[in-house]
Amino acid sequence: MMLISVIVTTYNWPAALERCLDSLFAQCDTAFEIIIADDGSSAANQALVEAYCAASPLPIRYLHHEDQGFRAGTIRNKAVAASRGDYLLFIDGDCVCRTDFIARHRRLAEVGYFVPGNRVLLNAAFTQDVIEQQIALQQKTLSYFIALRLQKKINRILPFVRLPLGRIRKLQSRKWQKAMTCNLALWRSDFLQVNGFDELFEGWGYEDSDLVIRLIHAGIKRKEGRFAAPVLHLWHRHYDKSKQDLNYQRLMERLAQRDFIVATQGVSQYLGVS
Repeated sequence: MMLISVIVTTYNWPAALERCLDSLFAQCDTAFEIIIADDGSSAANQALVEAYCAASPLPIRYLHHEDQGFRAGTIRNKAVAASRGDYLLFIDGDCVCRTDFIARHRRLAEVGYFVPGNRVLLNAAFTQDVIEQQIALQQKTLSYFIALRLQKKINRILPFVRLPLGRIRKLQSRKWQKAMTCNLALWRSDFLQVNGFDELFEGWGYEDSDLVIRLIHAGIKRKEGRFAAPVLHLWHRHYDKSKQDLNYQRLMERLAQRDFIVATQGVSQYLGVS
């Protein structure tokens, strides 16, 4: 069975990462490895994460680099370079996956396509409950989430509905919007073809959109992951968005340059480095 490499990005929130990892440990499909991509957590939080990883029932590797601001693309590139799977699945360390998450992404995997899933957002108060009470969201039924929606503890319920969709998943094959690395799957070979994330995108914003745009420019198409494999995204404060406008300007330039495919400063610099 194809090995999937699950890249989990984290930063200074080990309690949320524990909820994320617990949901991965509970997957019905276990043919995957986990690579923690730590974007500069403090020494104390790093120690907590490493201790939790030590008890993993699945193959797991922990990667960390110094805190020099938001450099999620950089640490994800390093994680992919260390990965062994043929297929990559990016999630954030503050996301909880239902127990069939890996299995459903495996079914959606198809040569020539990347697959963005979607997410359900928790509110701040319920996020605190999940953390403090260690609520196993991955085990909950649809009726539980319907009740949460009625109480306005989550923002929507439709992502939990399972629909086959078939060819409808491929109708917007060149759409780049709303494809985010909190839930994004693609072939490792396609990731390497475009040289992964462009590390010129520093600070919060659009490094994932840039990756998707370059994939589309390279002929890799979108296959919609909605109504199949959502994640539950814990609430957190917004990151520093001081570089958002600069990143967006660069993104629009890339969008117009259809021959721009390979990242200027990407994953290639880490390949072959242990």
